[in-house]
Amino acid sequence: MNVNTLKMSLRTLILLAAITMVAQGVAADTHGNSDGDGYTAIGAGIALGLAGLGAGVSQAAIGSAAVGMLAEDGSKFGVALIFTALPESIVILGALPLFL
Repeated sequence: MNVNTLKMSLRTLILLAAITMVAQGVAADTHGNSDGDGYTAIGAGIALGLAGLGAGVSQAAIGSAAVGMLAEDGSKFGVALIFTALPESIVILGALPLFL
């Protein structure tokens, strides 16, 4: 990966994190609004959608690296499985506003 790709990835990650935080803030702000349910649903949907998108993007790179690692050394299956499953925790955390 070159420097420009890393910079673009970092900018995208920061942007998605900011949008997710705003969406979770919208989901949490139901006090004082008579129509808070609509904003809550929108915020939770945006948070879950962006979390799923981020996990998918990260799993694309991690999955290809894990397959390459397993092709070179088949004894590292456990490590490859852990690294491949780690981004799914992002989706679980993104689904948290649905239950709050």
